[in-house]
Amino acid sequence: MQTNLLSKETSAKSTNMSDKINHPQLCQWLDAIAQSRDKQAFTHLFNFFAPKILRIARGKFPNEAQANEVVQDTMSNVWRKAHLFNKDKGAATTWVYTVMRNVTFDMLRKIQGNKEDNLSDDIWPVAESMSCESKGFDDHLADKKLLSVIEALPQAQQDVIKGFYLREMSQEQLAIHLNLPLGTVKSRLRLALGKLKVQLGEKHD
Repeated sequence: MQTNLLSKETSAKSTNMSDKINHPQLCQWLDAIAQSRDKQAFTHLFNFFAPKILRIARGKFPNEAQANEVVQDTMSNVWRKAHLFNKDKGAATTWVYTVMRNVTFDMLRKIQGNKEDNLSDDIWPVAESMSCESKGFDDHLADKKLLSVIEALPQAQQDVIKGFYLREMSQEQLAIHLNLPLGTVKSRLRLALGKLKVQLGEKHD
């Protein structure tokens, strides 16, 4: 009986948590920022998203300063780019989290760039533009066209591409995860990127 009561209580709490997301209100705040640079609306938006973004960023970066930088950069981009949000193309939460994902990915690339070749620029602009045109504000990491192209690669190349782009692992982490020499991981990434650039370029045109 006590277990059932606890289960119901947990379920009720979960429902209450989901009810706290007032999507129309989030859209109104974004619109106020876009239309009149409303600082109060931005404060509300910041208070809503900042704790959530910080929690996610802490899972990506062991350094607290870097996690806080993700929050600041994300919300700065939200302030500057609020006019790009279109509620007819997606939820406010989806749009803000996409901004956050891009900031996170850029930071990871910069960090990795100090230790390894920066391969991300080879393919991401094409993949991102293709995704933006086809799905509005949907997360480009989940874009079906991109995934279908990746899944056409040999399995060994799929493993490194999915780890590097979709799971945001460094080449060193991939080498450990796949139990491969670092040179092999880099070689497979270059081969896969060459094929993806051709495929995405053709599909994009």
